Amino acid sequence: MKEKANKALTLKSMNKSNVWDIQENDVFRIWEAAERDSDLKDNMRHYTDILRSAFEIEEIKIDKPEVVKKYEARGFKVGNIRIDENTKYKWAVKKRPIMRVTDLTYENIRYISASKLVEVLDRNFGGGWDSLSQSVQDIIQSGFDISTTTLPKDRLHNAGGMYEKKVADGFEVLEIPKGTWVEAIFAKEKPLVERPRKRFEFDEDKGIDKYKDDNDEEDGEEEIIDHYREMDDEDDDYDEDKLTEESYRTTIDESPEDLDIEAEEVADEDDF
Repeated sequence: MKEKANKALTLKSMNKSNVWDIQENDVFRIWEAAERDSDLKDNMRHYTDILRSAFEIEEIKIDKPEVVKKYEARGFKVGNIRIDENTKYKWAVKKRPIMRVTDLTYENIRYISASKLVEVLDRNFGGGWDSLSQSVQDIIQSGFDISTTTLPKDRLHNAGGMYEKKVADGFEVLEIPKGTWVEAIFAKEKPLVERPRKRFEFDEDKGIDKYKDDNDEEDGEEEIIDHYREMDDEDDDYDEDKLTEESYRTTIDESPEDLDIEAEEVADEDDF
């Protein structure tokens, strides 16, 4: 799994996506940094729900060395958290493993590498890419460029072929034997594109939508869309004289003979 420790992350800025950035030790560090927040207790359930989306968390109620060692032997990190001066807990925390395709989500898909994805697919596969449900394919393709090919196994690695080109372009490959043929699945991480967040406001009296870019606080420029003006412009563009038969099209390309329509059902043009 990718290591993307985000030291600037806090409990308040944490969500079910970026929580995958952190590791077990970070959970205790981030919680400790928030212990002085007055609203920590009121929001504890919200914070723990987010943490549990990426971590297994168990409360250790019997605080004895032998109990702690058992958790550590299972890969947990053990530490203390405090809600207020009178409320303290001992937690055992472990990052949720991504072992099967059913473990993949839109929140964690960008926090694994292409090689890790290939391992997950290899562990769950048998029928090839098409054996995955559409929902799992959509999740994977939200974070990775995926392409596949199926060729006779003696042709898959031909010089100058798709296999060679994809590997040279940085794709990881999973090969799935299918008798004398092989299906190759190529995976490469998509670049992360950050889009500016915009606030939306609507003036009902003026019929105006205002979008303000949150990343441009200094100049505070707003994009104003006047829907009423747009409707007026559309009316101005309408010209009945411009309508010709080319303005219309049909989605049926077949002739009546191809559609197997009886001759008597086709009206004569003179009847109109």
